[in-house]
Amino acid sequence: MTDTATAFPASPAPRISTGIPGLDDILCGGLTPSRLYLLEGTPGTGKTTLALQFLREGAARGEATLYVTLSETGQELRSSAATHGWSLDGIEVYELVNEMGLDPDSEQSILHPSEIELGETVREVIARVEALKPERVVFDSLSELRLLAQNPLRYRRQILALKQFFAKRACTVLMLDDRTSETGDLQLHSIAHGVISLEQRLRDFGSERRRLRIIKMRGIKYRGGDHDFSLETGGIRVFPRLVAAEHHTPFDAKARSTGTGGSTCCSAAGWCPAPTPCCSARPGSARRPPPSAAC
Repeated sequence: MTDTATAFPASPAPRISTGIPGLDDILCGGLTPSRLYLLEGTPGTGKTTLALQFLREGAARGEATLYVTLSETGQELRSSAATHGWSLDGIEVYELVNEMGLDPDSEQSILHPSEIELGETVREVIARVEALKPERVVFDSLSELRLLAQNPLRYRRQILALKQFFAKRACTVLMLDDRTSETGDLQLHSIAHGVISLEQRLRDFGSERRRLRIIKMRGIKYRGGDHDFSLETGGIRVFPRLVAAEHHTPFDAKARSTGTGGSTCCSAAGWCPAPTPCCSARPGSARRPPPSAAC
């Protein structure tokens, strides 16, 4: 008696658009929904702009969206959006750092402040998500959460807890990181489902060059390597790198006619297309094509 297994073709995983056509092309369709992604880059690389485009795309599709900010105020975000001609209508902006959080009377004096503030910060995020039930969430930024944690173990545990919380509620999350941590700290890379890196390089002359790279993306095919992008009024434009194999055209080996009759080539059909024949003669003489060695 033999046990045979029937192979069924795997159905393609659903994707959601990032709101940037060039990035969707690099990701071969977009992001896998209900996953946590890390968007990293030094200050000024365009993380906030990309995150807003991600949320605007969701709002345009009728999805509930949430922007959790620890580093900027809501007014600053709206001003940044206005420079691109955008409105944040349909996007819930939640400021974790408000005037009450800066009140000296609210500081802890008996217990260590970071232990209390980190727990309160996470609880406030969870409460807001429970109330709004968003499908897309941006968390800006992880540097403040890292400072509150104060040690790598507590920081990693909090990120893992948030990841599991968001996954159970079918939220697609972008976590922004400005790379202010220690050099070589890759623990977030192992936790995130995918990592997108933004960078800008200064050149000896002209404007800076901006590049985007997919560090990792679990379960989907994507175009690797560096991809140029520009930060313009109206958002980010990504220009996927060219891959020669994707632009291959079939080769036709049919002989090409010379247009001067069959006597101009050793083959009555004309020249073979593979070699490039060369006609050499003195100026003024009627150049006739030589016989092609490949015919």
